[in-house]
Amino acid sequence: MKTATRNRLRRVAHVALGLCVGGWLGLKLVPIPAALERPAAGSTEFIDREGRTLRETRTGEHFARRVLIDEVPPRLVHAMLAAEDKRFFDHRGVDWLAIGRSARDGIMHRRIVSGASTITQQLVKVAEPRPRTWRTKFIEAVTALRLEQVWSKQQILAEYFNRVDFGHLNVGIDAAADYYFGKPLRDLTDAECAFLAGLPKNPNRLNPHRSLAATQSRQRTVLRRMHDNGWLNDDAFARATSELPKVRPPQRQFLAPHFIDLALREADLTAPRVRTTLDLDINDFAQARLTEQIAGLHGSNATNGAVVVIDNATSSVLALVGSEDYFAPGAGQVNGAWSPRSAGSSVKPFTYLLALERGATPATIYADVPAEFATPEGNLRVENYARRCSGPVSLRSALACSLNIPAVRALNNIGGPAVLLGRMRQCGFISVTGDAAQYGLGLTIGNAEVRLLELANAYAALARMGEFRPWRIFADEPLAAARQAGDPRACWLLADILSDNTARIPSFGANSVLRFDFPVACKTGTSTDYRDNWAMAYTPEFTVGVWVGNFDGSPMRGVSGVTGAAPVMHAVMAHLHARFGTSWFATPPGAVEADVHPLTGRRIEKGWPTGVREKFLAEHLPPVEAPDDYDEDGRVRLPAVYAEWLASAENALGSQAVAAAQLRIVSPAPGTTFVIDPDLPSSRRVRLVASGSPTARWQSETLGVSAAGGEVEATLAEGEHRLSVLDPATGTRAETWIRVKSL
Repeated sequence: MKTATRNRLRRVAHVALGLCVGGWLGLKLVPIPAALERPAAGSTEFIDREGRTLRETRTGEHFARRVLIDEVPPRLVHAMLAAEDKRFFDHRGVDWLAIGRSARDGIMHRRIVSGASTITQQLVKVAEPRPRTWRTKFIEAVTALRLEQVWSKQQILAEYFNRVDFGHLNVGIDAAADYYFGKPLRDLTDAECAFLAGLPKNPNRLNPHRSLAATQSRQRTVLRRMHDNGWLNDDAFARATSELPKVRPPQRQFLAPHFIDLALREADLTAPRVRTTLDLDINDFAQARLTEQIAGLHGSNATNGAVVVIDNATSSVLALVGSEDYFAPGAGQVNGAWSPRSAGSSVKPFTYLLALERGATPATIYADVPAEFATPEGNLRVENYARRCSGPVSLRSALACSLNIPAVRALNNIGGPAVLLGRMRQCGFISVTGDAAQYGLGLTIGNAEVRLLELANAYAALARMGEFRPWRIFADEPLAAARQAGDPRACWLLADILSDNTARIPSFGANSVLRFDFPVACKTGTSTDYRDNWAMAYTPEFTVGVWVGNFDGSPMRGVSGVTGAAPVMHAVMAHLHARFGTSWFATPPGAVEADVHPLTGRRIEKGWPTGVREKFLAEHLPPVEAPDDYDEDGRVRLPAVYAEWLASAENALGSQAVAAAQLRIVSPAPGTTFVIDPDLPSSRRVRLVASGSPTARWQSETLGVSAAGGEVEATLAEGEHRLSVLDPATGTRAETWIRVKSL
């Protein structure tokens, strides 16, 4: 009998062992959830250069951050095990003791009192959500057993910490710690660890913003279990139970919004964290100053603006404010730093840089007199902002006072718009997409649209003495290769001119917002009808750019660059100087000083009463004045182009200067179209008339020119033609052009 019993028990044991072995081997056929085979999707957190969170992107409908298990402090691991699975390191995926306890409690109370799911089972449930049935529980248990065959406990725990829901759209312990406490995991207290560990049990019911008492009750339960399991000693338990964790109000960081919107276009959103170049303090300061300024300009129909600050050493964007209020209804989310607008006078420095590179000097004289410039599209009539002319002006004065007529003359002298357009593209103006003919000479006074960010970065190239780098907004990306886009010594002269407050007094006064207590190169710009205004400034360390206007393009009422954008520019640059300090550019080798005559730009003896001290590059010193520069009465002889201005009410020189009679074409006017009528022979001839020289000689390479009876005529032919007239006595030449068509 005893032998038979022993045989039966032996057979049962063999069957049981076989079932166990077979079941264990059969687990190898159970698939691992596909979601667990892929890394858990994580949000991308954008931080400023100091590590402060600016914004976090969603992963689907959640915010999630991945952490390594080594980044989770032991007290947080203990809190989670106490809350969910204290025998995690002892079982193989299913806690049979917990299942037995749960079954016993359910029978005694005739309802489910406590669960028995392990952390491994919960991880399976998170990876493959299913309807809550007994079949689901069986599948999760079997899958958990299989998962523990192939994954280590540390890997399972890490994935659990990264995938579990903590409520308020927070997936993962790191996201929860930041949302509820604004802390990294390493800084959490025992009480805060227990608080967070209690949430996954029921994130909706245990919502600390709605049911704080229930959340704290769950926290105390977790702390008690930690103490009972030996993970908290008596003193630590007493401290933790007396601590009341300070839960942050429900909020998400949404800082520097226009900057982050721009960053989202180019960021690697698979990275858990993107460190940007932004300095949040500078950005907040710029935003506050812009908002204040626009509030004061609403009465002048100026409703918006933008600010950009660049660290010149690396072209890193330290601040980018796209509007006066991102959350304002209507156009608040339009990014004014990225929207192309009419450049106004803000591009003039690039014209004068080209002129300086080609031998012009700060003393080079330009004729600031009424002028029309012949272009393929017709005549371009240019006026200064103040609607008056100053006669002979130096390059220094013309740029400092932002005069339009000299700027167009300067561009015309160096080869026209194609030369300037090429330099602008070298300096990163990718928004200027037209060709040179489309813009014409008006390019130097702002008829092209540019982006503030591009403009500021181009000025940063001037601050680096002509070295261009692309702007950058990601701190961890390598610096792009630099290229030389301007002569360093010419850039030094340009900075000296733009920092010269005395030189701009005629246009801006002695105490405008362009005046600083420390050296700053600055320039303003105002587009036609006050639709846009700009203020740019730089030191060796920083470049600041500001735009003020309306996103709908409507004109402001009398708001210029110096009254609209410049106050913000001044405040931001002064803030940078106070916080970081600024310096100035070292004098380059070969720079010299000399006295020049203010009307001719020629060198004169040092100490001469009318002399002006000016800076030059040694190889570009102007010639010494000659006796022919003056007439017999000691008056300065000016070219004929000044004759009409000297005779006008705008003449501020009085009898200091005299000009030769001006050689001027009276007829035909530039751009005139003539039509040949085959039945009217006289339509094939046009009279040529010039004034200012009785011996003027007319010429044309494409038309026949003849003189008879004291009159000069040209015989017409179809096409476009240029005609010129020369004064043999002075060598002065004037040109015009015409179109000829046939009926």
